Amino acid sequence: MSRYWSKIVKELDPYVPGEQPRDRRYIKLNTNENPYPPSPSVIAAIRHAANDLLKLYPDPNCQELRDTLAQYHGVEPGNVFVGNGSDEILALAFFTFFKQDEPILFPDVTYSFYDAYCNLFSIQARRIPVREDFRIDLSEYVEPNGGIIFANPNALTAHCLPLSEIVGLLERNTGSAVVVDEAYIDFGGDTAIPLTRIHPNLLVIQTLSKSRSLAGLRVGFAVGNEDLIEGLERTKNSFNSYTLDRLALAGALEAIKDEEYFQMTCRKVIATREWTAKELSKIGFSVVPSQANFILVRHASHPSRELFQKIRNEGILVRYFDKPRVRDYLRVTIGTEEEMRTFVEKLGVLVQS
Repeated sequence: MSRYWSKIVKELDPYVPGEQPRDRRYIKLNTNENPYPPSPSVIAAIRHAANDLLKLYPDPNCQELRDTLAQYHGVEPGNVFVGNGSDEILALAFFTFFKQDEPILFPDVTYSFYDAYCNLFSIQARRIPVREDFRIDLSEYVEPNGGIIFANPNALTAHCLPLSEIVGLLERNTGSAVVVDEAYIDFGGDTAIPLTRIHPNLLVIQTLSKSRSLAGLRVGFAVGNEDLIEGLERTKNSFNSYTLDRLALAGALEAIKDEEYFQMTCRKVIATREWTAKELSKIGFSVVPSQANFILVRHASHPSRELFQKIRNEGILVRYFDKPRVRDYLRVTIGTEEEMRTFVEKLGVLVQS
């Protein structure tokens, strides 16, 4: 530990990203990436943008992309914020809205970056237990708070709340910001973006990393009341005005425009997810119902920690979290049909041995 680190950095428990190995080729089912490539029009746009203009800074307001996202979601450009991946926007949101006198509320089983941000920004937090079936119970979010955040579908568990329950929360909780993290919404849920027109304290954050196959480009956006967006802009412009580069802006714009390709890849992931869940059930696995591009599974007779290493030895990466309530489970990203067939076959051999 360096003596030059600040006290906050010394006490940080950083987020640990999924393994990105270089030693050999694996079937990667561990980081919730889309198994399908970006739209061909995205690749063409990026190549076209790789020109002499790279010597100039990009548009700090990302206006063309904001305009396109606003039209796509039926809001005004002033209701849209664009950032370098949804993780950056989440960090800006924590700093902008959640440094309050009261603790913020979020589920005890969720995206672990929320804890990391609280530690980084010295934000108090109260973790509300999810139910035994891993569902978030928003009726528990009734105490005074400095803000509320949850992922929908929930990161790690893949459960998705209906909009009616989110409306109920917003009607009860009007005095603080409510952030809905919709990184996986396109794989089966209904976005809360339309609710931002009615509820001025609601901010919805999405990413192009998952359903738009752009994890390597780092583009995210938020939709909310103009007051919330202005707050994010003030924080961003006090840190880094040029969050998206020219290539990312060009690729993101085409990804939003190519609706047919987007819908096609989402349908394929959803169909493969349902097939995988059914096949795993046949070989003794319990599968938590999912509306994301991953599933949470466990086997009654085989510890998940052991299966994690055994399936890795077979050339397949999944995710294991050694944390309370989920250490009996494996999180499995949905790959291509061929990848998931291989995964189910190899796992079937392991649990029968």
